[in-house]
Amino acid sequence: MISNTKEITLTINNKLGKHIVESRINLADFLRHQCNLTGTHVGCEHGVCGACTVLVDSRPVRSCLMLAVQANGLEVSTVENLASDNRLSNLQESFWSEHGLQCGFCTPGILISLTDLLKRKTNPSEEEIRDVLSGHLCRCTGYQNIVSACLKVIQDMKKEII
Repeated sequence: MISNTKEITLTINNKLGKHIVESRINLADFLRHQCNLTGTHVGCEHGVCGACTVLVDSRPVRSCLMLAVQANGLEVSTVENLASDNRLSNLQESFWSEHGLQCGFCTPGILISLTDLLKRKTNPSEEEIRDVLSGHLCRCTGYQNIVSACLKVIQDMKKEII
């Protein structure tokens, strides 16, 4: 009988670990069900909605489209890793203060994608922010408050430099 499980070693939210996974389980389900990291949401399971976006080796990835075994040897960061020392990240704080979320289902994936944008570009334009958001489906907010939250973080970062 052929084994349907594999042992993988990967770093999840800065913690190295070994895991036994089914060969066919996607990364999103692995994170949610085996690692209890339920901030990664599964929406469409086709890579369209963006709710399952995580960082894999510092790049945004739709975790519903990646098998967990493909993450062997890689570093995965989820929305749970954005806060540190029991303090929300600046972007998370801004989402809260600017009402950038409503039901919250899409929020983890959007936070991951915008965090990636802000790491790559210190002063992205509103158009660049909206371009990143175009890969995420949100049925509640209309995106304006999300854009406002991101722009607020950019303004706050500029103030810190001055």
